[in-house]
Amino acid sequence: MDTRVSENQVIESKLDLSDLSGAALHRFATQLFPICRSLSGPGVRQTLAMIRERLPDLEVREMASGMKFFDWRVPDEWTIRDAYVVDPQGERVIDFKTHNLHIVGYSEPVDTTLSLDELQDHLFSLPDQPDAIPYVTSYYSRSWGFCLRHVDRLRLRPGAYRVRIDSDLSPGVLNYGEVLIPGESCEEVLLSTYVCHPSMGNNEVSGPVVTTFLGQWLASLPRRRFSYRLVFVPETIGSIVYLSRNLEALKRDVVAGYVVTCVGDDRCYSYLASRLGNTLADRAALSALSELAPGFRRYSFLDRGSDERQYCSPGVDLPVALVMRSKYEEYPEYHTSLDDLRFITPTGLLGGFTALKRCIETIESNRTYKVDCLCEPQLGKRGLYANLSSKGSADDSKTMMDLIAYCDGDHDLLAIADRIGAPFARLEPIVEVLQRAKLLSEVPRGGVMP
Repeated sequence: MDTRVSENQVIESKLDLSDLSGAALHRFATQLFPICRSLSGPGVRQTLAMIRERLPDLEVREMASGMKFFDWRVPDEWTIRDAYVVDPQGERVIDFKTHNLHIVGYSEPVDTTLSLDELQDHLFSLPDQPDAIPYVTSYYSRSWGFCLRHVDRLRLRPGAYRVRIDSDLSPGVLNYGEVLIPGESCEEVLLSTYVCHPSMGNNEVSGPVVTTFLGQWLASLPRRRFSYRLVFVPETIGSIVYLSRNLEALKRDVVAGYVVTCVGDDRCYSYLASRLGNTLADRAALSALSELAPGFRRYSFLDRGSDERQYCSPGVDLPVALVMRSKYEEYPEYHTSLDDLRFITPTGLLGGFTALKRCIETIESNRTYKVDCLCEPQLGKRGLYANLSSKGSADDSKTMMDLIAYCDGDHDLLAIADRIGAPFARLEPIVEVLQRAKLLSEVPRGGVMP
């Protein structure tokens, strides 16, 4: 877990804020998109190397095939170089080099000739989405296959088909990356994303892109209250490996976390709760989305499907939630070739980045206070009414008094905002005013309402 960034290294990796734009996010997505990723192999390493160009202190780890982590073992490493199907007329009717979704992930090597009927047993298409290439994998059982548009499958004619898959499936390593950006506290916020899907936009590259830019933004800040751990893992097996190696430290240090995925399209914002739904990550997400996108879609942990399954599992119980745009499995382009660079947009990616950035800012600003006098303080003699805006001053005074009423050392600002029905951002300047008037004292962490 010792991956702390030195002060000089943090300065070197600062983000040029002029590049913090939807266009910059989409450019990076465009660079990552063509790579054929899977659970392991060259595609994962290439992706991590490109992320390390922007986060130069990213540490890349490797775990050998066959190693056991909890109830799982690291599978063999998969390398794919070429794959195609040639029809009876000598034309390549399916070609991995034209789209890497054409190959079933983890297909074993094949060099044979089959009849169309025999080939059909190894073909996958979507009759309900005839123009989409589906994404199919066979990680943990030896098999092979091809994926194609259903309209192209219907054009196949009887005859002999040459099938070749030039791949390796043999003992190797599983790679993942992590970096810790230190703050004033050893308490950490975890950001985890996955790097194991081939060319898909929202369900793959949006997560690493937004996480990378969040890391650069965090490193550029002059100060951070919390430390931030960024993890880039293959989905499921990667998070299981990571938890197996680091569980004790994560349970001790992590106060909030987010799985970052599906943060690139323009259709909606979504929130998926942690297993119990009441962590700091949940409360910060609900506060941020209520301000940024009041019509966001809300999902429970029963709708889970990504690495929150591991981070929130019984006995692990990390405070991890999700903030997304269109949720995985909920949009028709999901796990198909239609989830492409047109589906994710500069505005969509920037929106996903902004939502998670606001969650982080809320966590950074969330504190617990105790009022320093008994009964209601007299605001007039301190000139506090005058310090509030004249328009709506009565409402602001009411909000101030409601805030004071719950500054008892047991309720943090997020809890108070929820209790009195005020936006979190509205409470922050009021707290500053009350602190200057020496009416509020901060309570050290530990008095924060669970």
